[in-house]
Amino acid sequence: MPELPKTDADPEVAPAPVEPRAAGEPAEPGEPGEPGEPGEPAEPAERAQWEYERADRSRRNQPWRRRFRHWRRQASRPLVLFLVPALVKLLASTWRVQALHGERRAEFLTAGRSCIGVLWHGRMLAAVPQFRDLDVRVLVSMSGDGQLAVDLLQRFGYGTLRGSTNKSGSRALREMLGSLRSSVTVAITPDGPRGPRHAVSRGPAFLARETRLPILPVGFGVNRAWYTKSWDRFTIPKPFARICVVYAEPIEVSEDARDDELAAIGERVRAALQAAETEAFQALGVARDW
Repeated sequence: MPELPKTDADPEVAPAPVEPRAAGEPAEPGEPGEPGEPGEPAEPAERAQWEYERADRSRRNQPWRRRFRHWRRQASRPLVLFLVPALVKLLASTWRVQALHGERRAEFLTAGRSCIGVLWHGRMLAAVPQFRDLDVRVLVSMSGDGQLAVDLLQRFGYGTLRGSTNKSGSRALREMLGSLRSSVTVAITPDGPRGPRHAVSRGPAFLARETRLPILPVGFGVNRAWYTKSWDRFTIPKPFARICVVYAEPIEVSEDARDDELAAIGERVRAALQAAETEAFQALGVARDW
């Protein structure tokens, strides 16, 4: 399940600084690589976008910009921690929530069984009130914005893990494996913390293979919401909005699955999330927001 929105944070309304990759490590899907690396596109139009994103990352990671972002986070943190939980609780108390295929929630979330819950990064706010009474730990990035998300999630009763599901997040992967083997559900936003939107890495499939636990895709639909201008179009349901939560068919991963098969399983997870959200919006009688 989720992380929470930060001021410009990880709930990551604003993209977090890029985590360094080890030499020779391929770029994640949609992540610009270095010249000659697998992440570098060949098509002229795609390369122009790649060069723009690379230049934009360079500008955003200038030392003075990093210092300013750090100062801004530290200055706003006490106010955010005081106001956001109260505002979210007040707002969520007005939402009208319906669930489809709730028997899957009962089987995997309320019956004490572990699973790997996945949802889109932009739906975290809608998800936070839905699972706060369960033993769920949320994966949060190692960025400075991620620390604010940790503090906010803990205010709502969630446990947290720091890191990512790519190779640079090996510590987080070890912790998640330990949590899952201890009958604790882990929630992942596979397209976070920096996108691209609705992309899925092989991390959830790797965890499912190593633990023999199912992946449970959870889709959200909202009939009335505000959207931020961040990469994930972070969803803020309006007062008295109707929210539909769809628990998709669990995805099992064989312990014999090869590494080169995990990407295809990630695509199945992406398709299941998209189908769940389509069903949610149809149940609400409104058009999808993506």
